[in-house]
Amino acid sequence: MTQQTTRTKLPPQDWNGWLVLDKPLGITSAQAVGRVKRLLNPKKIGHGGTLDPLASGILPLALGEATKAFQFVAANTKTYQFTVAWGAERTTDDLEGEVTLTSGSRPTEAQILAALPQFTGDIMQAPPAFSAIKVDGQRAYDRARAGEELVMESRPVQVQSLILLSLDAESATFEMACGKGTYVRSIARDLGRVLGCYGHVTLLRRTQVGKFHENNAISLEKLEELVHSAAVNERLLPIASVLDDIPAVELDPMSARRLSQGQTIPLPSPMPEGTIVQVLCDGRLALIAKAEEGALKTVRVFLA
Repeated sequence: MTQQTTRTKLPPQDWNGWLVLDKPLGITSAQAVGRVKRLLNPKKIGHGGTLDPLASGILPLALGEATKAFQFVAANTKTYQFTVAWGAERTTDDLEGEVTLTSGSRPTEAQILAALPQFTGDIMQAPPAFSAIKVDGQRAYDRARAGEELVMESRPVQVQSLILLSLDAESATFEMACGKGTYVRSIARDLGRVLGCYGHVTLLRRTQVGKFHENNAISLEKLEELVHSAAVNERLLPIASVLDDIPAVELDPMSARRLSQGQTIPLPSPMPEGTIVQVLCDGRLALIAKAEEGALKTVRVFLA
């Protein structure tokens, strides 16, 4: 008779900070978060920048008080590496979908390089039909899976860079840095159409989300190894690590307390109306405040 081992569940923990998860292939972002919840049992957890099951890579997780800082990092640049297979367009623009168009044509390196400028800068992009975008109140992928043919409206997105890394006879690999709402699968689809050969994504990895990089990421397997050790805390990034672009002001404990209780205080130094600042007390992040009518008003209070 096989004896099963059980892992003791941690009691609710006061984790506060950012955990940079390296999401594996084959599971959704929600499933990855669920596994972290079972391992760490945090009081609060949230994730930024959903990844498809067929994508791996950086999935920033906010634990505890860090969940209050999501609004300040949501628009950060994301970087992807992805491979496009030529010769077929699919309903999902990746390996999951059915083939809808085929071509025997294959692009040369020169043709690819010549086409890339069309996909950089501020461009218009139609999201994939199989996406989480809502169309008339319903998720597009639900309507697409039900057999409905959707015409997705183009919308503006920003691509800072799109670089050809390598290619062979049947595929090419790229690196792209882009803003919020940009779909890699749409880039692959539209690039294939421009090149006259059609294309779809076969491999997709996110390597960076804002200040979160691969070099400070942890896999689910490694997290499971460390879960009952102090090393987990060492893998958490401070809440303020994503707020470098927000100016900071240092306040004495009494002023910081007044702000945290919902009161206002005079501006500690001249600043334009609407300026968002980090408020530090004894060198630690206490809250985020906003300049309004000559005073600082609280936006978010951090208890950690």
